[in-house]
Amino acid sequence: MTKRHFLQWTLTALALSAFGPAALAQSYPTKAIRLVVPFPAGGATDLFARSLSQKLGEKLGVSLVVDNKPGAGGTLGSDLVAKGVADGYTLLLATSSTHSIGPNLNPRMPYDAVRDFTPIGQVGNAPSIMLVPNSSPAKTVQEWIDLARKNPGRLNYASSGNGTVVQLTAELFKSQANLFVVHIPYKGTALAIPDLVSGKVDVLFDSLPTGLPHVKDGRLRALGVTSAKRTPLAPGLPAIAEVLPGYESTTWFGLFGPKGLPPEVVQRVNAAANQVLHDPEVIDKLTRLGIEPVGGTPAQFTQMLASESAKWKKIISERKITSD
Repeated sequence: MTKRHFLQWTLTALALSAFGPAALAQSYPTKAIRLVVPFPAGGATDLFARSLSQKLGEKLGVSLVVDNKPGAGGTLGSDLVAKGVADGYTLLLATSSTHSIGPNLNPRMPYDAVRDFTPIGQVGNAPSIMLVPNSSPAKTVQEWIDLARKNPGRLNYASSGNGTVVQLTAELFKSQANLFVVHIPYKGTALAIPDLVSGKVDVLFDSLPTGLPHVKDGRLRALGVTSAKRTPLAPGLPAIAEVLPGYESTTWFGLFGPKGLPPEVVQRVNAAANQVLHDPEVIDKLTRLGIEPVGGTPAQFTQMLASESAKWKKIISERKITSD
């Protein structure tokens, strides 16, 4: 290499370095962003994404395009983002199923929920509701626990299938209350509701949007919510944690990018998301979906992810839970 060629090469390298990740992040975004939803259109995660997309796009100054990539319980879409380019133009709206529960149920997943992603921020939390038949003698969470303790193995709970968040919510409840209650899996909670109403099933931990209407029309009784504290989504209902301190089981929603996402991009998206989550229109849409807006920093989200993974890993191992 001649001295002249070396000088040209050096100047070119310096020029290119000026357009590295940090420089690109300062002008980010300059084009549409794809928000991958690893679940089918019309589901809770998809509706959440569409409730956020327009306002979040406005805050970022570009279009935010929701792209449904369902399959394998959210694994396919999540893996697509994990293996994507870390430039901030392909993001993921993930849930506890894809990043807290799934990896602990299936150690052979194609991605590592920690190493292969960059957490951007938690954006929502969906608590469940503890439902019993109107014929149940239990009027409170404590009364139901007392009833189950007096009748070990004689009461049952319904779920939407093995390894689902509905089963894990009940198993966490059983573990903390030290109960022996039989599991009856259904192919979805909607199929369990008639048996719950008739008293063939003793308890069900259902989502608020699907469970609360049955309470309002008088078909079922609600005893409590699974969030750490009382929620405005179900006014008047106590948190189960008031009886079982530390109890919490919710479906969280969060934004991720591939590993190596530039910190400037993470902060830009996180700040925009936090602003959107205070928008009254967005809050109203999420409330109708049974979701509380959360927000917070990437560090807080990372800490929550570690806590959730450890909690479900322990329950899955102790209770020998497997997926269908």
